[in-house]
Amino acid sequence: MHGLCSSSSYAQIVALDLGKFNSVVCHFNPADSAHRFESVATSPQTVHDLLAGLIRTPADAASILVVFETCEVCGWVHDVASALGFAVAVANPCHEAWRWTKVKRKTDKDDALKLARMALLNQLPTVHVPSPAMRQRRRLVHHRQSLVRRRTQTKNQVRSIFAQQGLPLPPRGKAWTKAGVAQMEKESRPLAECGELELWRGRLAVELALLEALNQQLALAEAKLEALGSADERVKLLCTVPGVGRCLAETVVCHLDDVKRFKSAGQVGSYAGLVPRQMESGQMKRSGRITRRGPSLLRGMLVEVAWMVYRHNAWAREFVERLSRGVKGRKKIAIVALARKLLVILWAMLRENRPWRDPAAAATATAPTRPLTPA
Repeated sequence: MHGLCSSSSYAQIVALDLGKFNSVVCHFNPADSAHRFESVATSPQTVHDLLAGLIRTPADAASILVVFETCEVCGWVHDVASALGFAVAVANPCHEAWRWTKVKRKTDKDDALKLARMALLNQLPTVHVPSPAMRQRRRLVHHRQSLVRRRTQTKNQVRSIFAQQGLPLPPRGKAWTKAGVAQMEKESRPLAECGELELWRGRLAVELALLEALNQQLALAEAKLEALGSADERVKLLCTVPGVGRCLAETVVCHLDDVKRFKSAGQVGSYAGLVPRQMESGQMKRSGRITRRGPSLLRGMLVEVAWMVYRHNAWAREFVERLSRGVKGRKKIAIVALARKLLVILWAMLRENRPWRDPAAAATATAPTRPLTPA
């Protein structure tokens, strides 16, 4: 959660329930709660014309608050409204305050009106909207992960085809070397040339062609991200941590964006969904599993890299062993806690613009020396 929207100084609230093709607009007057609705097409030109029509004098834009939910199109809507000088609040629909429970009616007009009323009550949970350049870079990071996921699915399909025919494949990664792929290509055949008993060879040819195309596209995405990372001092800074590579560093930079928007380590951990659920009732206070809110890609990569940091850093091993207390079943819980600690460390490095310093070495350097006593 980025914060709560405050609407006390605005003369009008314009709430948009954005849809794929059409959007509903609620014009809300905070003075008397009067409101009216209109429907517009979801396009940059239509939204621009709608908002520009509300400006009569230069001071009008500053007195109007534009609110809408996060969605696929919220980026360019935010850019259009901000360029016209409007105050913009982007709501977080995953927050408890926004959830629709036990209602008998839920329409686009109801959504738009609820946005306006929650903004009026200063109860609208909002999120941070990155710059257009950062949004494009973040999408490229997610696109690379999508390509990796598709490639894994294709490899699994190839293994399934060979298993269905009772044919062996080298274990693990040996099947995907140049020699292994060349051996599989000998078993494939164009689908149009396959008989009824050899359709699996045609399916294999299709999957191998997809695999080659995915490898080429993944290489292009990696090359572009590597070029962007080599020119970004923040990515270089985070890569000074032993066990942290470019992929995690650029993912952290793209998702945290403006690190000063987080006021504490707790807010950073909560943003990534790495904090435990809190359940309290009367005298009962209990912590559950992590909330899993926020960007799943960032959270997943942090946990994955935490295993590498655990292997390469003495302070990380001591941290995991202390939390797990020697119980094997608690090691994964400790690794998740290490992932949260790693994120906080990376956030602090970006905030202070300071390279990595080993905590054990720093503690040794700052520890007071005891005076020698005579025997």
